[in-house]
Amino acid sequence: MVPYVEIDGRPASADQLSALAQDSYGHFTAMQVRQGRVRGLDLHLDRLAAANQELFRLSLDAATVRDYIRHALGQDPRDASVRVYGLELLGQPSVVVTVRPPGGMQQSPWKLQTVPYQRSVAHIKHAADFGQGYYQRLAHRNGSDEALLTGPGAVVSEGSITNIGFCDGTTIVWPDAPALAGITMQLLDRQLPGLGLASRRAQVRVPDAGSFSAVFVTNARGIAAVGQIDDQALPTDTDLIAALTGAYQSAAWDAI
Repeated sequence: MVPYVEIDGRPASADQLSALAQDSYGHFTAMQVRQGRVRGLDLHLDRLAAANQELFRLSLDAATVRDYIRHALGQDPRDASVRVYGLELLGQPSVVVTVRPPGGMQQSPWKLQTVPYQRSVAHIKHAADFGQGYYQRLAHRNGSDEALLTGPGAVVSEGSITNIGFCDGTTIVWPDAPALAGITMQLLDRQLPGLGLASRRAQVRVPDAGSFSAVFVTNARGIAAVGQIDDQALPTDTDLIAALTGAYQSAAWDAI
């Protein structure tokens, strides 16, 4: 579905949409909005501000960004998938807000296909990463739900549009490799103490995945178990996934 697009608080013009199609240098954050609220709004705004400063050497006012999102959602805030971009359009830095129908997470265990790729400047959620999109589509064509990006020595970094976590029974292990700190991952980290779980970063290799009690992925739509990586079947701890999902869903909804 074609998204509704506003740029700097106004409906996008034809010239702006043309420029948007031709030049996508910039960064963004993606969120699920429900009745004008979003989980982890502070994390989204911090991500946008930090990336805007790094890419354009310009500050980004949080109140202005919130105004732009509210305006794009309309007078009757609805459930939606929203993206906020910081882009350079027609020679000027601009804030682009897109609005699509809301989305949910596929709940059946995911199958991942490993690919030999890591995103450049991985700490920024940036637009137009060709390799990322290429390998995601390749994984889908091969019957997998997601591509798992790996470095030399089969070291795991992240999914094409997800973070990946591993549980050893008492601790959630996030890969110590180039990867984006996803908002859902960060929110889940905040909630883990309430489950009696710790978290840490450590190197994880693809052959090690089966030694964990559970593997899961996170993104803006939620959390899902991983049941297979390539030809390697993985244990799925339904109780753990339910607990992680419940912990994430217990995070407060922030008014935009």
